Amino acid sequence: MSATTTIVTGGAPVESAPAGRRFDWGQPFVYLVALVVAAVAVGPVLYVIAGGFRTTADLNANPAGMPDPWVLQNYVTVLTSPRFWGNVFASVVLATATTVGVVIAGIMAAFVLARYDFRGRQGLYSLFAAGLMFPLTVAALPLTLLLRTLGLHGTYLGVIIPGIAFALPTTIIILVPFLRAIPDELEEAAMIDGATRIGFFWRILLPLAKPGLITVGILAFVASWNGYLLPLLVISTGSLPQELWPLPLGVTQFSTQYSQDTGAVLAYTSLAMIPALVFFLLAEKRIVGGLTGAVKG
Repeated sequence: MSATTTIVTGGAPVESAPAGRRFDWGQPFVYLVALVVAAVAVGPVLYVIAGGFRTTADLNANPAGMPDPWVLQNYVTVLTSPRFWGNVFASVVLATATTVGVVIAGIMAAFVLARYDFRGRQGLYSLFAAGLMFPLTVAALPLTLLLRTLGLHGTYLGVIIPGIAFALPTTIIILVPFLRAIPDELEEAAMIDGATRIGFFWRILLPLAKPGLITVGILAFVASWNGYLLPLLVISTGSLPQELWPLPLGVTQFSTQYSQDTGAVLAYTSLAMIPALVFFLLAEKRIVGGLTGAVKG
């Protein structure tokens, strides 16, 4: 039960509002700002999805209206297109390979930085942290020249390898606190039982670091799935057919080729973003949990 405050006025006790339940004028403002931010973020997504159920004539006549009637033909056209499924295949290959590479390379580098004591460790960690401030646009020209020299330009490997490199700073920044938070006594006990460092890594450290690995894996997958600039630099100027381009490039090419069919373009765009959106929403709690553990570590 909450305590109440009694005020005596003119000899008659008057009960005020329960203590600790005072009205906070800041609460409505916070909710209003949250609703505005949510509307700005979700509104365009809902508009694109709903626009896919409208004809181009309907969109031209009333761009802000709702579907009337609801038309499924745009989505049927996209879903029965071999190009769309080829783009999906390319995105799945690139995102999966990039995620696996990021998780493997990230956990090995983070293990060394977190559990080994050597000269220059902090400097190396700071170098990875500085990578967060190094955008892909700065490296566009030298990266393209390097990939051409290595013969990787126009290939999936030319996207996967740089994608892993650019995702490593975030991965290491998240994983290192996780691994440092594991007590040294646990490692010492494992050594007494005869475990090597590698055995400790595989049998004890990896299971304990699972929340962090899931977090960095999800972030890497979503970033690779939505990546546009890197595939544009590497794949669009290569010899791969458009049917094997990833979805972000496929959306651009489709919208250019069918620019007069606005409804089909919106349907293609919504179908391209739905997998990553659903994947991210389903894994939201794991992402928050992993980031919270990294901050605590």
